[in-house]
Order: sequence, then C-alpha cells, then structure tokens
Amino acid sequence: MTIRNLFAAGLVGLVVPAMSIAACGAEVPPEELPLWPAGTMVQLEQAEQVAEKSKDPAKHNRMVSNVSIPTMTPHLPPASATPAPAVVICPGGAYRGLSIDLEGHDVARWLNSVGVAGIVLKYRVPLQKGGGKKLPLQDVQRAIRCVRSRAVEWNIDPQRVGVMGFSAGGHLAANASNNFASDAYEAVDETDRISCRPDFAILVYPAYLLRTGAGPDLTPELEVTPKTPQTFLIHAEDDPYRAENSLFYYLALKNASVPAYMTLFPSGGHGYGLAPLGGAVASWPQHCQAWMRDRKILTDDVTPKER
Repeated sequence: MTIRNLFAAGLVGLVVPAMSIAACGAEVPPEELPLWPAGTMVQLEQAEQVAEKSKDPAKHNRMVSNVSIPTMTPHLPPASATPAPAVVICPGGAYRGLSIDLEGHDVARWLNSVGVAGIVLKYRVPLQKGGGKKLPLQDVQRAIRCVRSRAVEWNIDPQRVGVMGFSAGGHLAANASNNFASDAYEAVDETDRISCRPDFAILVYPAYLLRTGAGPDLTPELEVTPKTPQTFLIHAEDDPYRAENSLFYYLALKNASVPAYMTLFPSGGHGYGLAPLGGAVASWPQHCQAWMRDRKILTDDVTPKER
C-alpha cells in the first residue's frame, strides 16, 4: 500500500519494524507513515518531486520538493531493556525543498548507532504565499505528539523526545522549541492531547533565526523563555548563513537560564550534514553525542531486550 493510499485511508497508528536486510543484501528502508488522518490538514495542490544529487549509485542524496502529504519515517535502534531517547529530524532546504538523505535518513542512522531513535520528518514545503511558516510548524508539532503516542510500540522514552534541525530545519526546530504552549492547528484526534514540547533541541547550522542578517534580534516567533528546552548548537564561522544565527540564539538561551551548548568551528561552510569534510567540523557528531550523554539524554544501559 502506498503512502498516498495510507493517507487516504487515515491509517496513522501503524507499527513499524526495525530495518531488515533483503535477500539481495540491500538495506530495506523503514516505512513512511502519514502524520495526519484523512481530510484533517491542508493538502497542497502540487505534485511531489524528487531530484537525485548523488553521483554515487550506492548512496542517495535526494532533494524532495513540492511536499503535499507530510510523513514521518522512524529509524529505530536495536531493542534494549531501557527505552531509548528519540529525535524528530527536520531536514533543511531553504523551506523550498528537503535534503531528505544528507540531513535526514543519514542522520537517523547515525543516531541509531548511538542508541537513539531517529524519526525523519517530511514536512510541507514550499512555503505558501501569505501562510508564513505555519504548515511546517503544524507538521513538527504533530510529529512530536505522534512519536510520544508510539512510545510503547517503539520502545522509546516519551520524556526524552527531542527535535533536531539543519539550516531551515534548524529554524523549524527552534520554532517548535518556543511555540509549544499554543497549537498551530485544531486538534484532530486523541494524539493531539499529548504535549508537543521537545525535551531537547539540536540545531545544526540553523538559518533564519535573526530579524536581520547580523542580529542581534531574533525573529518574532522565537521568544526564548525559561521553558525553552535545553539546546545544542553548532555552526562554522565561514557559513554563508551567518554564525550569528547560532550565537544570538545561544545568548538568548543563556539569558533565559536555559542549558545550552555551542561549538563554533573555524571553517566548514553550510549544508554538510554528516558528510566527511575533514577538519574540526567533521567532529560535530561526537560533540553532540557527548552533550547528550552529559545531559542524561543518553545513558549507558543498552542491554538487549529479551524477546
């Protein structure tokens, strides 16, 4: 059954098995799940497009655009005796498209390797005229709730559900971190009774956080308060989407007494995801893992779960 069929049927509560290996040796990707029951959200009148940017036939690097039906794709770590933390991943793409592999599925697989569930969010883009960033915010709020609603099925800890974003997805993750007290949409089912506040946030070279290019003021939707979740940020000094995005957001967090960690690398540019670039910026995943461990998001208990 295709994603479009699933959406039309309104099937949201599906159990997704961990990734398996096909007989030919190829990795079978996890299944995409629709975020919304049929008829409960704005479905954009556009045909989804996928452009493959990779020249390596063994590795995807797709840019998805014209997303009409938002989905989430859960990558689950090996089952353990202790429920795992989970992260909703918001790929970047300037709110025009989504770098679904480099800043999505590749990142989810890395999170799995350190014992974290990675849920890749395919949110609605491009932005609609006059609509601001409301539709992506609706999608990330719904995704956080859906992940918590499946805590038992997926063996995750509903009190360790974070949000992670790259570039424009970093703005979306920050938006979700500061606008959880008011819903961006009307409730459609029981899942919407669940909190959409992230327990932590990871912003990787975030963009669009500033009212003007050099700051210091954040955009109006980012009103940081003591209830904003603890946050990890990384940026490179030579990023064309200026490092001030992270710097002034970090300062706002500190001024609100929110635990925050930031690493500013001397070089690295923008849009590298987990791609090996060499230099210090290539170590950002290790910084992130150490931060998650320091903040007790990650624990050492990964004892295999009895079946």
